[in-house]
Amino acid sequence: MGQAQRKIQRRKKELQRLAKLMSQPENVVIIHYSCESFYNRPHGASPRITSIAVQNLESAQTASFAMHQAAEKNGYPLDKIEPHYDELEKQMLDEFYDYVSTHSGRIWLHWNMRNINYGFQAIAHRHGVLQGEPVKIDESNLVDLSRLDAIYGIDYIEHPYLQRLMEKNNITDKDFLSGADEAKAFEEKEYGKLHFSTLRKVRVLASFARRADERILQTNSTWKDIYGSYPQFLNEWVQEHWITSLIGAILALLGFLITLVQGCR
Repeated sequence: MGQAQRKIQRRKKELQRLAKLMSQPENVVIIHYSCESFYNRPHGASPRITSIAVQNLESAQTASFAMHQAAEKNGYPLDKIEPHYDELEKQMLDEFYDYVSTHSGRIWLHWNMRNINYGFQAIAHRHGVLQGEPVKIDESNLVDLSRLDAIYGIDYIEHPYLQRLMEKNNITDKDFLSGADEAKAFEEKEYGKLHFSTLRKVRVLASFARRADERILQTNSTWKDIYGSYPQFLNEWVQEHWITSLIGAILALLGFLITLVQGCR
């Protein structure tokens, strides 16, 4: 099997997975979270989780979990919650895992949440550090939307991917912060600002998923990036646009028959 054919098969597989996902939006939960900076960690300690947002893909109903929300529930003044960070982070993660428990079997759509540095493992690790009992999410129920390179090719957009893809598709960046800026907002105790950013990102991911499924997501990819070769491109285009191709073939046949009839007069 040639490289171009392997690329086509991988693309088909990802498109099928996305189509299946979008066919059952009521069972899909989009998730994104913010955390402290990954760098300059004292003694290599894991970064604290600061806020989490989850959104149902069909209804767009959103649940949020944040340290400053936990502080408000406890009656702590928001400008004096730093001594309570461990308590508030655990309370927030307890509430998040209660949500996970009541939404078992859901598909979790995320962006690059793949490892202990940033991902479901990182959230579970922090909960364990704080003596919590994280609820396991089956790995088969995790779908990483950042793997759009399987559909559009490796260089489908430049870094930083989320921001550049938003710009390419004219999606507003209102309330959006980079991961580094979210960490900075937490350091500066701008809790609402970083949480608004987390909420914004789940809406952005929902938009990306719908556009990719409808084949209208704009990227930097050329047909060669996507298909690998012109023959493969032509073959796949015909298969993906068979209705258009069928109409074109019918019109061509009608044109031929008309010409033939006129020639026989």
